[in-house]
Amino acid sequence: MKKVTMSAVALTAIFGSMSSLSAADAQSGVGIFNDAKFSGEIRPRYEYADVDNDVDAGNAFTARTHLKAKANLLGVDGLSTTIGIQSVNNFGSNSYNSTDNKAVQYDKIVDPQFAMLSEASLDYSVGKTTMHAGRSKVNLDNQRFIGTVGWRQNERSYDTVYVANSDVEDLTLLAAYVYGYQGVKANNTADTSSILLNAKYKIMDELTVTAYDYMLASIHDTMGVALTGNIDAGIKLSYRAEYAMQQDATMKYQDVNTTADATYMNFDLGANISGILIGGNYEVLSGSDSNGKTKFTTPLGTNHKFNGWADMFLSTPNGGLADLNARLGYKTKGFGKLLGVYHMFSADTAMATSSGTGNDLGSEIDVVYVNAIPGVKNLKGLVKFASYSKGEVEGYANKQVAWLQLDYKF
Repeated sequence: MKKVTMSAVALTAIFGSMSSLSAADAQSGVGIFNDAKFSGEIRPRYEYADVDNDVDAGNAFTARTHLKAKANLLGVDGLSTTIGIQSVNNFGSNSYNSTDNKAVQYDKIVDPQFAMLSEASLDYSVGKTTMHAGRSKVNLDNQRFIGTVGWRQNERSYDTVYVANSDVEDLTLLAAYVYGYQGVKANNTADTSSILLNAKYKIMDELTVTAYDYMLASIHDTMGVALTGNIDAGIKLSYRAEYAMQQDATMKYQDVNTTADATYMNFDLGANISGILIGGNYEVLSGSDSNGKTKFTTPLGTNHKFNGWADMFLSTPNGGLADLNARLGYKTKGFGKLLGVYHMFSADTAMATSSGTGNDLGSEIDVVYVNAIPGVKNLKGLVKFASYSKGEVEGYANKQVAWLQLDYKF
């Protein structure tokens, strides 16, 4: 509770100072902060997690509060500053293993009570070029490799210096140096010396090409290309075809050396037929083998979005992972969105089973319903469920997870 209280005091001081300075600027005509804009989010949630093991099911009541202020700075055109804070409170309830509360008698729900400075940055925009320095949220492409893990209550922030440019029509370029990141787990602060390169070119509505090279210091380089697009052929179609490979890290941090030799494939096709959502996806993260191949990993991705919401495969199995899944849903204004997904998991290379070796990593059913709450602007409700059934590969257990959530943004 001490961390939360200290952060609340800091938050009051920060936002109060900005408000006072803005008022003083208006009276004196000297601009330090101008056109200040405030935004925020309050997200209370109940999560239940039950793994077929020797500990009790976890029950977590938490709420995320995220407050942010952005203002133009010193009266300079294009120069702005952003500051924000987020805190997660469990209201004294510790009937779950947050990985920080030492409640190991319960199943894990990684939403520790914690508060942190989520944004603190300077930005300068001139024409179609933006330069950024400081802490902020960074989500690249579909967040498979670089994301904030926004599903978890303690969302990750990145400490970066980057330049983004879109001078060429339909072409967006980004080059970033990442020197640290914080979030998801309590006190999960890491220093790094990583470089992120991303280029996105929209050729037409039916085809956008995204190329990237994410050089994570002392981990690996991930280089790849993704083809995406939307096709209107009487019904609305969308697709994604992606290939990536990982090699030894170009950037180093504290003389830590690792090796990497892995591949990744993702193929997705979706259709929207008058609100009926149909789709299929096949994703493969390669596994390690005796020939020196390593498993494909995504340490900074928003991994909850992929491979089932029960989070059984946040880390890639040593034998890799192949995920064949199909989805069916319905989405219209007023009704909201109802979606179900069925996953069949298998290892890319054979793994140990009770009878020898095999590839069956199990299956999973996911269901979610989300809709706006009537009568309250910007308030959404969510009900979500995931049920994982283990396969023949050893080291996995059946798991059920359920969520009830409200999300209010202002």
